[in-house]
Amino acid sequence: MRLFSYALTLYALVVGHSVMAVNLPEHIKNIKPSIVAIGLMNPTASPRIQLLGTGFVVGNGKQVATNFHVVAKRADTTKLEQYVVLSGQGEKIEVHPVLQTSEDIAHDIALLSIEKALPALRLAQGAMLAEGSTISFTGYPITSILGLYPATHQGIIAAHTPVVIPAQNSKELQTRTIRALKEPYLVYQLDATAYPGNSGSPLFSLDDGKVIAIINRVHVKSTKEAVLSNPSGITYAIPVNYLQILLESSNKS
Repeated sequence: MRLFSYALTLYALVVGHSVMAVNLPEHIKNIKPSIVAIGLMNPTASPRIQLLGTGFVVGNGKQVATNFHVVAKRADTTKLEQYVVLSGQGEKIEVHPVLQTSEDIAHDIALLSIEKALPALRLAQGAMLAEGSTISFTGYPITSILGLYPATHQGIIAAHTPVVIPAQNSKELQTRTIRALKEPYLVYQLDATAYPGNSGSPLFSLDDGKVIAIINRVHVKSTKEAVLSNPSGITYAIPVNYLQILLESSNKS
C-alpha cells in the first residue's frame, strides 16, 4: 500500500511538472520584445504602413522569421515601397527597414534581415512535439483593426498532418515548390484559433517555452470574411526545423 501511495505521489509530481513547466504570464512577458509585426511602407500612402502579419526575432537578433506569403508581393520601388519590421507595442513603435530577404517558398517561410539587434527566441531541436501537447502562440490577430498589441492564444496539438502549400502565382512554381506539391510534408494541426494577422506567429511548447513551429494558415469554413465572426478553431503551423535550415543557409552566404 505504501509503495502504491509513493508511486501515485511521484506520478502526480511528474504530471504536475509537465503541465506547469512554463509559467504562461511570465513566458508572455519574456517573449513580447521578440514579437514583431511585418508591414509594407509607402511614404506617399495613407496610412503609410500597411500591416501584413506577424514575425519573430531569431538567430543573431538581426533576423526575423515570418511566412513567405506575408512578403510575397513585390514592393513597388517606383512608389518608394519597402518592407519593414515593427517592434514595440501600442504607440511606442520602432520601424526597421528590411535589408535583405531569404525565402523557402516550398515551406512558406521567409527570413528578413534588419540592422538593429532585438532579443531572439529559442528554437526547439529534434522531432515534432507529440499530439496532445499543450501549446501557445503570440502575434497580431486582425492587426489592421486591433493595432500593435500582441495577443496570446493557447491550445493543443491536434494532429500531425500532411499539407500542400499552394504557390502564390504560376511564376513561383519552382522545382522545390513542385516537389513539395508532389510530396506533402507533415505540419502541426492545432486545436486553437488563429486569425488574419497571425500568419508568421511563433508557436511555443509549454513544456520548455521554445519555438516549435510558425503559424501559417487557418482552415476557413466558408468565406474569408466569415473567419472573423465564425472561426473554425483549426490552425496549421510549419515545423521549426525548416526555419533552422533556412537560417543555416543564410548565415553561410
